[in-house]
Amino acid sequence: MTAPLIRALPAIVIFFAITATLGAQLLPLRRPIRGATPPVVGVSRNAAPRPQPTPMRAAPMRKPGELIHRPDPIHIDEAILAQLTPADTRVLVSIPKQRAYLMMGEQIVIDAPVSSGKRGHETPTGSFSVREKDPDHHSSLYGDFIDARDRIVRSGVSAQIDSAPSGTHFVGATMKWFMRLTDGGVGMHVGILPGYPASHGCVRMPSQAAELFYSHVKIGTPVEVQP
Repeated sequence: MTAPLIRALPAIVIFFAITATLGAQLLPLRRPIRGATPPVVGVSRNAAPRPQPTPMRAAPMRKPGELIHRPDPIHIDEAILAQLTPADTRVLVSIPKQRAYLMMGEQIVIDAPVSSGKRGHETPTGSFSVREKDPDHHSSLYGDFIDARDRIVRSGVSAQIDSAPSGTHFVGATMKWFMRLTDGGVGMHVGILPGYPASHGCVRMPSQAAELFYSHVKIGTPVEVQP
């Protein structure tokens, strides 16, 4: 071994020692091998896997009939009804609630479901009074076209708009226990209650309620229709 090489040995030994030390410190910073799963920081390798959220199931579709609001039935205070006379009766109709109330003062005697006018044929609101009473009234505006054998050819027609087919005539819709509120034909009477406003302006009522209201009002009884 030559003298220069011997003199360089300490420097060579020091260089390899420093290289080994730096390699040990940089080892954790090396990129992971492709395909290997990197360790999760702060989570033990023996920890249980985190549960996955359960996917939400779509709610089953409801039948059309289930989407229609079924109104609460008629409620009658029999004790107050027995004391009621047409002289101290008033009527309150709530369009938002689709309810009609036969009142004695501030006491509710009868609370009944109704069906008011649909869009385009809204029931007028405000203060009215009973102008006419007819137990077997027929509409002069809405009804059916009937043939000579009393068969309905077209139903739900307007006498002002629709033309009668040949061989038919107009028959107004039945409005039993009719209580007129306006000169234009709006009133309260028996009718179909589908659970929403559906009339041409009148206030439809169940048969029992219409008969009871009719029996306990008089010409001039005040009627308030609230919007």
